Amino acid sequence: MTFFGRSSGFTEGKDLNSSTFTEILNKDDIKEIVILNNTRAEIYIKEKSIEGNEEYSKKAKNPFYRKGSALYEYNFGDLQNFENKLDAAKAKHGLSFNYAYKEPISILDTIIGFLPFILLIAIWLFFMKRMSGGGSGAGGGGQIFNIGKSRAKLFDENTKVKTTFKNVAGLEGAKEEVQEIVDFLKNPEKYTKLGGKIPKGALLVGPPGTGKTLLAKAVAGEAGVPFFSLSGSDFVEMFVGVGASRVRDLFKQAKQKSPSIIFIDEIDAIGRARGKNSMTGSNDERENTLNQLLTEMDGFGTESNVIVLAATNRAEILDKALMRAGRFDRQIYVDLPDLHERKEIFDVHIKPLKLSNDVKLDFLAQQTPGFSGADIANLCNEAALIAARNNKTAIHHQDFMDAVDRIVGGLEKKNKVITPREKKVIAYHEAGHATVSWMLEYAAPLVKVTIVPRGQSLGAAWYLPEERKIVQTEQMLDEMCATMGGRAAEKLIFDKISTGALSDLEKVTKQARAMVTVYGLNEEVGNVTYYDSSGNDSFVKPYSEETAKTIDKEISKIIEGQYQRAIEILDQHKDKLDILAQKLLEKEVIFKDDLLEIFGKRPFEKDEKISDELSASEE
Repeated sequence: MTFFGRSSGFTEGKDLNSSTFTEILNKDDIKEIVILNNTRAEIYIKEKSIEGNEEYSKKAKNPFYRKGSALYEYNFGDLQNFENKLDAAKAKHGLSFNYAYKEPISILDTIIGFLPFILLIAIWLFFMKRMSGGGSGAGGGGQIFNIGKSRAKLFDENTKVKTTFKNVAGLEGAKEEVQEIVDFLKNPEKYTKLGGKIPKGALLVGPPGTGKTLLAKAVAGEAGVPFFSLSGSDFVEMFVGVGASRVRDLFKQAKQKSPSIIFIDEIDAIGRARGKNSMTGSNDERENTLNQLLTEMDGFGTESNVIVLAATNRAEILDKALMRAGRFDRQIYVDLPDLHERKEIFDVHIKPLKLSNDVKLDFLAQQTPGFSGADIANLCNEAALIAARNNKTAIHHQDFMDAVDRIVGGLEKKNKVITPREKKVIAYHEAGHATVSWMLEYAAPLVKVTIVPRGQSLGAAWYLPEERKIVQTEQMLDEMCATMGGRAAEKLIFDKISTGALSDLEKVTKQARAMVTVYGLNEEVGNVTYYDSSGNDSFVKPYSEETAKTIDKEISKIIEGQYQRAIEILDQHKDKLDILAQKLLEKEVIFKDDLLEIFGKRPFEKDEKISDELSASEE
C-alpha cells in the first residue's frame, strides 16, 4: 500500500509542463536532476528554496513526500535535446544544479512493489481453505473447491452414539413414531411385504427445549444405519449456488450409504415459505437451496432408502411444498411435558446428583408447570450449584425450591434499597394476591409469598397451578380476580394505586382479550374468534371499527368487574389481610401453613374432597 501510495497518490499533480520547468530552472531553484529511462526526469529542489517559496512548501507538506526526495517529475521527450537545453541554461545563467542518470526499474523492484498485494491474496486463500476444509464433514477434503461439499457430520458403526430411547423421558407418542422409522430401516420386509413404502421424512415440531434434537440423537444411537446430522444454517453461504450444491452432495452421500437417515436441525433457516419477502426478489439464494431440497426429497430418481428427519419450532412459516405428503409424510408434535412426563424427566436428570432423603420429586414436578425438558435439566444443575455454594454434602429439597425461585423470579436482591413505606405497600400488594386466591375456588393454591426482591419484581406469590386441558369461563375469571388482588389491596388500604401492578395488568389484559377475541367467551361479541392460526393477521384487523369498540368495551368491563370483585373479597377479610401483611413485613417469606393459621381451610375444600371421592368411586 505504501509503494502504490507513493507511486500514485503523490504523483497526481506532481508532473511539470515545459513552461513551468523552464521557469523553475532559470530561477536556479533546482538542486539536482535525475534522468530515468531516457524519457523522464526527477526534479530535486534546494532546501532553502522550499522554505522560502509558498508553492514549494505546500507541495512538501504532502504526506507522501519524504525530505530530500524529488519534489517534481518532468517528461522531457528526447534525451539529446533535453541535455542540450540543460547545458545551454547552465552556460547562460550560471546555474549550479547537477544532473545524473538512474538505471531503469528492474523486474525485481516491480515484484517487491507488488509484495503487499501478493501477501493479501495468500492470506485470503489460506482462510478460504480453512473455511471450506474445516466443516467439510463426511465428504470433505480441505481444498477451497470443496466449499460446495456437505457439512453434515456422519454417525455410523464406527461412531459411538451413547444416546438411546432410554435417555429420552416422556414424549411417549413421539418416541413411538420415530421408533417405527428405526424399525422400518432395520426390518423393511415387515412393512414392504404388505405393500407399504418407507416414509420420506418426519418433521419434529414443538417449543424450544422440548427434546426434538435429543430425540434425533436417540434415533442415531438406535438405528444402526448411517446418520447424517447438520443444521439448516449449514447450507447458507456467502457464495451463490453453494447451498444447492451442498444439498446435492448431502443426498449423494446419503444414497451411497443407504439405507440412511438425514437429520436437519432448525430447518426453517432454509425452509421458509417462498415469495413472502418481496424486498429480496423471488429467486434469492435461500429459495434456490429450498428448491433443490424439494427436488431431492421427492422428484425423479428418489427411489432410495433415505429418510429425512427435521426439527423446527416455527412450523407455521415453512413452505407448503415442503410440508406436503411425500416429502414430510408425518409431523410429530413434541409438546411441553405434562405432570407425569416432568417426573420422568426429573428421574433422568437426578441420576448423577447426590440427593438428600427429603427431596420430593412429585412436588417438584407439580411446581414446574410449563417447564420444558431443557428447563428441568437447568433446574437440577442450578440446585446442585446452590447446594455446593452453601457447602452442603447433598442436595436438599429446599435447594430445588431455591433453584425454581432463581429461574422463574430471577436473582435474589436482599440489599436492594426499599423505603419502609414502599415495603409496606409491597407487603399489602402480595398479601392481597394471597388472600383473594385463597378465597376463590378456581384460583391456584398458594405455596408461598415473599417480599424479597427478585429480578425486576419487588415481591412475588408462588402458586401450585392445576394443569387443565380446557379452561372454563369461571376458572379464567377467578384467576383474573386473584391477579387483580394486589392492586385492589393497595386501593383498599391506602386509597392509592401504584405502578407495581404493571405485570398483573398486562396478564389480565391478555386474558380478557383472549376471552373476547380468541375463545368466544363473551356474550356481546358472540361465538366468534378472530384468531388466525396461520399467523397472517398481524397487519389486518379481521373486524370492523364498530366491533373494535365493542371489544375494547368488553375487555375493560371484564377487568373492572374482577377488580371490584377483588376489592369486595378483601373488604370482607380486611382484618386477616392486615395480619397477613404484618407477618410478611416481619418474616419477609410466608408459606401455606401461615395462611392456614390465619384463614383456616379454604371455603370450598370440603366440596372438592367429596367430588374427588365421587369420581374415584365412579372409576
